[in-house]
Amino acid sequence: MAEVGEKKKISAWRALGIALGNRKTGFMLLFGFASGLPFALFLGTLFAWLTEADVDLETMGIFSLIGLAYAFQFLWSPLIDKVSIPVLSRLGRRKQWIVPAQLLLGGILITMSVLEPRSQLGMFSLLAGIGAFASATQDIAINAWRIDVADEVATIDILSTVYQMGYRLSSLVGGAFGLIIAARIGWPETYMLMGGILLAVGFVGLWAPNATEEASEVASESERQVRALRQAGELAPGVRNRALALVGLLWAGAIGVVLAFMIMSMTYAPEDRPNPTEFTLNVGPWIVVATIILPALIAGWLASKKRNGEHVLSEDQAPAKGGAYAADHLYRALVLPLVEFVGRMGWSLVLILAVVLTYRICDAIWGTFAYPFYLGELQYTNDDVAFASKFFGVGAIIAGLALGGLMLTTIGRMATLLIGGIMAALTNLLYADMALGGANMQAFSDAIGFTYLIEQIPGIGDAELAKLTITIAFENLAIGIAGAAYIAWLSSIVSKQFSAVQYALLSSLTLLVGTLGRGALGEMIEEQGYYDVFILTTWIGLAAAVLVCLEWWRESRGKRSAGVIAPEAGEAIPAK
Repeated sequence: MAEVGEKKKISAWRALGIALGNRKTGFMLLFGFASGLPFALFLGTLFAWLTEADVDLETMGIFSLIGLAYAFQFLWSPLIDKVSIPVLSRLGRRKQWIVPAQLLLGGILITMSVLEPRSQLGMFSLLAGIGAFASATQDIAINAWRIDVADEVATIDILSTVYQMGYRLSSLVGGAFGLIIAARIGWPETYMLMGGILLAVGFVGLWAPNATEEASEVASESERQVRALRQAGELAPGVRNRALALVGLLWAGAIGVVLAFMIMSMTYAPEDRPNPTEFTLNVGPWIVVATIILPALIAGWLASKKRNGEHVLSEDQAPAKGGAYAADHLYRALVLPLVEFVGRMGWSLVLILAVVLTYRICDAIWGTFAYPFYLGELQYTNDDVAFASKFFGVGAIIAGLALGGLMLTTIGRMATLLIGGIMAALTNLLYADMALGGANMQAFSDAIGFTYLIEQIPGIGDAELAKLTITIAFENLAIGIAGAAYIAWLSSIVSKQFSAVQYALLSSLTLLVGTLGRGALGEMIEEQGYYDVFILTTWIGLAAAVLVCLEWWRESRGKRSAGVIAPEAGEAIPAK
């Protein structure tokens, strides 16, 4: 038995080594970096530059609108999934969006570097807005590329972990390091440097591998899907068109609300502008309901009709022409991804959505109140929090991602998902201790010698900082493990045919409950204090872990029913 266990251990490390040495993994790290860098520069570091340029807070509030591009990126994901761009399509199905977006972002950052924010604010804000949309579009395409190119060597688990490592590294480069560089060479030069980095990434990205389905096959695949809608056994065009009209109306209404909000924010007088935070918290969830929840219910109805043989074609029909042809293409882009997902998952979709809505809820809710807790409740300084959460904390997340990647290879996806969820939930108890004074965290830090190490940091190092740092480190380590497993699991349940749309929709749902719960959580903090909140979020996290157990059981039962024997976790896979 010992020999068998040792063999599995060796094969797990070998499989991990082969995956990390794969060409796809290297490009995934690069794309992850390119995905996180614009987000850090447009929604973080940029505000430091504007502050230094004496731009007023009211005007800076408008810049927060560019965050809507990331919050609602799923609204144009069908375009990314199914449209083939003339000439650029030769790059590949996903690269036709990724590479131009990266080159555009590099050009925008360099152009912004030669502008003066205060005197040329109009052009400055326009470029930032275009950059945010280009960055969000790049994110959609990169997530789809990761799913499409995954194989038995560069697995979806490893690619998802490496993607997040690149993303976290870029957040550090664009955030903390960006501030350090700007203090020495200036903001224009810093943004020019960052723009040059993205231009280089875009150029190198030209050599990134494509999925098995090459660019030349994208258009023909789309045509095959459209023609298939007219084959026997498919839903009748009348039924499809009614569903398309309803879903299209919901999506058009949601897009209209977002556009109206942006126009009002940019054209109205400062005192009449809508509040971006209130819009995201109050209107955002309803946009998700209109574009995801209700269309999913409609898709479920369509899938049940098709499964039961109701309202289906009895014989093949001729390919559609004119308006009917356009309607079939719209149905394929907007409704078919949901019908495929709901039809494939059936009632299991309820459990899947429960996991999606709850697994990252602790992070989603807590993020808003982290700094008020550190600075207001615990009375730490900005320098303390910057060191503990930005420098040491980012390192802990990267370590967690690396550990999560190893666990995915050795013990499997669902086991890692469960362990990561439990760890993330239990770290709330560490914060509960901090809310009561942190005596236990202080004793632990002292016992392992961590306090002594932090006290050696000149200027800010003391026992209080050690207590905060080790708490954040444990939380971020758990977040890294849970994040690696969650993204890998989410990527594994979508179809490669509709990866951009399905992944974008599911990832949007991930933060839905957190968005809805922030208001209630804020009231709870005011009335009962932070300790009770941390106990509540611990129970929520543990409930999510129970749901993961049920999902693990469901997947295992499905494999047994299908006669699939899953390979042992960590079993070596020969290189191609």
